[in-house]
Amino acid sequence: MPGIVFALMTSLAAVSMNAADARQARLLVSIVVDGLDNDYLDLLREHFGDGGFRRLEREGAVIVNADFGTSMDATAATAMIMSGAAPSLSGVAADTRYDRNRLRETPVYTDPDVLGNFTSDTYSPAALRVTTVSDEARIASGGTNVVYAVAPKAGQAIGLGGHTANAVLWLDNKTGNWASSTFYQDMPVGIATRNRTSPLQARLDTMTWTPSMAPADYPALPDHLTRYPFRYVFPRGNSARLDMFTASPMINREVTTVALDLLQSMHVGQHDGVTDVLNLAYTLQPYNYGKNPDSRPELMDAYVKLDRNLEQLFKAIDSSIGTGNTVIYLAATPPSGRSRRDDERWAVPYGEFSTRKAASLLNMYLMAVYGNGDYVSAIHNGHIFLNQQLIQEKGLDAHTVRNEAAGFLAKMTGVDRVHTIDDIVAGHAGERAEALRRNTTAATAGDLLLEVAPGFEIVDDYNLAVTDGSTHLVERAAATTAPAFILAPDIAPQTIGTPVDVRALAPTVARILRIRSPNGASVAPLTLERR
Repeated sequence: MPGIVFALMTSLAAVSMNAADARQARLLVSIVVDGLDNDYLDLLREHFGDGGFRRLEREGAVIVNADFGTSMDATAATAMIMSGAAPSLSGVAADTRYDRNRLRETPVYTDPDVLGNFTSDTYSPAALRVTTVSDEARIASGGTNVVYAVAPKAGQAIGLGGHTANAVLWLDNKTGNWASSTFYQDMPVGIATRNRTSPLQARLDTMTWTPSMAPADYPALPDHLTRYPFRYVFPRGNSARLDMFTASPMINREVTTVALDLLQSMHVGQHDGVTDVLNLAYTLQPYNYGKNPDSRPELMDAYVKLDRNLEQLFKAIDSSIGTGNTVIYLAATPPSGRSRRDDERWAVPYGEFSTRKAASLLNMYLMAVYGNGDYVSAIHNGHIFLNQQLIQEKGLDAHTVRNEAAGFLAKMTGVDRVHTIDDIVAGHAGERAEALRRNTTAATAGDLLLEVAPGFEIVDDYNLAVTDGSTHLVERAAATTAPAFILAPDIAPQTIGTPVDVRALAPTVARILRIRSPNGASVAPLTLERR
């Protein structure tokens, strides 16, 4: 008899545990932080509150090094994080692409078939050829849940929202409005009202960015950086003030404010039986508009401020939806591989790599080999586009011309290496050939990919780039890994120290939510320890 009672009690306990495990999350919060660095998290940990980064480390699964394979910008990295698909599958390899037919650079998400909402820009996710975690959550609910995405820039916002979001919001860099696209069905009334009654342009004059702590309290700073606290304003007369604002941690506060508005006004996470989705993007990239090339005080302050933003967000979620009903997924994109040139007094050797000079010299060389003509059509994001029509008219073999051009460019001062598209697609390009292959969208790539050597400043005079505080950046060796965190009710606190393919994150979150993985996710989900 006691054995029967024990067996019955064990069965009931198992049923109870299974019921708890089967409880559906009411809210997924996906957060992408552009430029988040493990070294700064370690350095500033004692200056964080308990409810932001430290909570993620204390209660969640910590992936120390999520590996992207190669360096990429925030738009491409966000699409990869949310879809689990590399650019060769997703179609999104960078924020902009070169249109061979129109002979000009265009944002990757440009779509002339839609209209802008509070913006003149016309964007849609048409270029994103795969689904995202957000899409799969929306499909799983039959469209009865809600999905919102908020980011400083359109490329990130669309990657977060995917194809099925109710609304995708970004800050328009011309007007300062929170903008969207008519591709998405909703424009939240509260956001539209905010644009009209409290526009950013009207508030910028009153905003000041100063340190959150006494300068001497920031760790590991040399004495000369602690004597004079920084102070930044965004005056009306400065034409770059919106760009300056978007590059500062002040934009993270704006994103958080909009997110809190959506949580309350749109009742996100409060729809029974489905998982609502709120996706956000923040930035922690170095601030390149300051007077001092050494921007460590500004960067540390950005971390401290973002930690407070996260704590505010998490507290609001706890009070309205509850910790046990929420999955939080935070993934970082690698820090930038470019930085401002050091002061000349340090005599650090630098060089300039002129894109116009490179194009001119290459064109002269190809004319000497193959005859007169304009062989170089464009240089864009390190990709060199050759004139395919001219090559065909002359009856030349395109593969041979590309190899000839690559051999010439490889000898040019400031060039680290050159890959042809043939070698990239075949997986024969460089030390991380497979990573470069999967992170290249062949349909929009150039004929050659040129990598500038560390210590050289890329002067993009071929494209007549506008000179502002974000230019004159020097190439450095770029990291390809960044941390990630998954906080879910049934996932035990744990740390994964070995490198993890970033493509595994989206299917891992999908498994936690008990929905399908995105359709381009080819890497198996992580096996996480359960509570």
